[in-house]
Amino acid sequence: MSETAPRNRPQTPVAEPSAGTPKTFGRGIDPGARGRTTIADGVVEKIAGMAARDVVGVHAMGGGIARTFGVVRDRVPGGGKSVARGVKAEVGEVQTALDLEIVVDYGVSIADVARAVRENVIAAVERMTGLEVVEVNIAVGDVKLPDEEEESPEPRLQ
Repeated sequence: MSETAPRNRPQTPVAEPSAGTPKTFGRGIDPGARGRTTIADGVVEKIAGMAARDVVGVHAMGGGIARTFGVVRDRVPGGGKSVARGVKAEVGEVQTALDLEIVVDYGVSIADVARAVRENVIAAVERMTGLEVVEVNIAVGDVKLPDEEEESPEPRLQ
């Protein structure tokens, strides 16, 4: 019987990574670097909208017209609530910038609410997307007074 020669396969040794080093496979390339992930503007807008609404003192999101149309859209079957109302995002490959329009409750410090909204939005967007938030611009479009009724059109009877 004759001995068989070892097969001619390239063997790339895989070294054990040290702490903090991404593990390499096959040809030494980190699997996380194999491809590209893109995040749509709407995804970032929804995350930011939810994070902004969580802040005490934020009564609503969006300007008067946007809120009025939003109330109508919310009542249409299948329309659903728009959590991105009042939020505009510009998303790049590694960074994003956000513009928010909010309505605050009467009696709260607008500066404190704006600071809390910025902190909450930045933390949520960076944690969930990995994007760097370069700016969060906040426009306070209205103040909700205690005796004001909610903006909701009268339901139409047919």
